[in-house]
Amino acid sequence: MFRFLLRRIAGAALILLIISAVTFFLFYAVPRDPARAFCGKICPPANLALIRHNLGMDDPLFVQYWHWLVGIFAGRDLVQFGACPAPCLGYSFATQETVFSAILDRLPVTVSVTLGAAVVILTFGIGTGMLAAWQQGRPVDKVASASSVIGASLQIYFVGPILVFFIVDSMGLLPRPAYRAFTENPLDWFVHLLIPWVVLAMIFTANYTRMTRSTMVEQLAEDYVRTARAKGMSGPTVFLRFAWRGAMIPIVTIFGVDLATLLGGAIITEQTFTLHGIGELAVRAVQNTDLPMLLGVTLIGAFAIVMLNIVVDVLYAVIDPRVRLA
Repeated sequence: MFRFLLRRIAGAALILLIISAVTFFLFYAVPRDPARAFCGKICPPANLALIRHNLGMDDPLFVQYWHWLVGIFAGRDLVQFGACPAPCLGYSFATQETVFSAILDRLPVTVSVTLGAAVVILTFGIGTGMLAAWQQGRPVDKVASASSVIGASLQIYFVGPILVFFIVDSMGLLPRPAYRAFTENPLDWFVHLLIPWVVLAMIFTANYTRMTRSTMVEQLAEDYVRTARAKGMSGPTVFLRFAWRGAMIPIVTIFGVDLATLLGGAIITEQTFTLHGIGELAVRAVQNTDLPMLLGVTLIGAFAIVMLNIVVDVLYAVIDPRVRLA
């Protein structure tokens, strides 16, 4: 297990390095000069050159990237902004605040939206799929299958405003979506984010319902399940103790892959419900050609996805004892 984790962590570090380098160098393919945005519409060449020097943009690209990379571990001293302690992801060209502090301020919003939606997905998606497999061929199965097709065809920016209109504006059952700190009032945090969770989870839940049903049906037809039944075990015991554990392996695998899509969906959800999370930082960074903010958001997002995938790999051994991590 320890050797496995070391290999995965080393691989994760390499992946993050590649992602940061690709993002950094692709940024300069954009035909917009961040220094000119700093200087304004009317900018004398001398002022533009001074700003580029203060931002460190007059160095070769590889030197700029190296300085940025070293700053993550050792900090940097920037002419334009001053000292930047580690982990230094630079200063935003648009707001002049440190990228790391800006991300930390918005991180609770995105984490709340993503993790809350993940709980809804796994709870309702797997639960509905198991119920459909248990009632295979019956009306419950048909309703669950039809609902999954409808849910998979819906879009966040379409369903979100409709739910807000009916549930919030018309019936007044829930407050308007917003972020409230969990540490201050957990119940307030829950009710204000319930609609964004449901909307984000709706598309994914449909996929997990279909997947859980199909894998459970396959597992129920396996020899070891029939053997357990032949030994006199009850139907619920066979269903939950044997078939369920075998069906979870492909579901956990797909969930690890879907984490990136779920994070992207959280960004769209934030924009739909005007939640000020990392998604808003990413959109503004692209609009303002804000290289430090764009790199910081990309790196943090990639780090979260890579680490969560390592956790998913480790869960294989917990779910299925046949899996051995060398």
